[in-house]
Amino acid sequence: MPRALISVFDKTGVVELAKALVDFGWEILSTGGTAKFLREQDIAVTDVAEVTGFPEGLDGRVKTLCPQIHAGILYKRDNRVHLNFLEKHGIQGIDLVVVNLYPFELVAANPDVTRDELVENIDIGGPAMLRAGAKNHKSVTVLCDPTDYTLFLEVGGHATMRLHFQKLMAHKVFQITANYDMAIATNKRLWPTSG
Repeated sequence: MPRALISVFDKTGVVELAKALVDFGWEILSTGGTAKFLREQDIAVTDVAEVTGFPEGLDGRVKTLCPQIHAGILYKRDNRVHLNFLEKHGIQGIDLVVVNLYPFELVAANPDVTRDELVENIDIGGPAMLRAGAKNHKSVTVLCDPTDYTLFLEVGGHATMRLHFQKLMAHKVFQITANYDMAIATNKRLWPTSG
């Protein structure tokens, strides 16, 4: 059974995507707010905490930063050493990563936002999962933009188109995460004395 990890701030289109995945026989892993949202729409979801064996902690700062998630995304499907590692540690693969990031730039646009609020809107786990999936785009699809959900469902059954799509989505991830990091690095309220 293929597995998707869905953890999104922007819930646009995620219900339709998740329902389609379930209809196609996918298992859905999800985190806190997204899992709750999907369950409210009667979509079966496995909590990431069930996979990791560790509860979400530190006010949601730690959810997916663990080997059970990242090894499941990063392993090479044709590498016997990688497959043995997953088998030895009881780790299952993750074939689709659906993540969009905390809206740092939107929050930063508010002139009344505090520095602490800015810091809390710096996403850590999201970029890590996206970059892991993008690195392993030969085997994993990453979706960081709700406008790509429909196209993913359309190309899913076409192997040649799917690999091309996975490359496009991986490239998009690196563009988005680079821009995200630049917005954080150049924010004058976070770093008022830097160059």
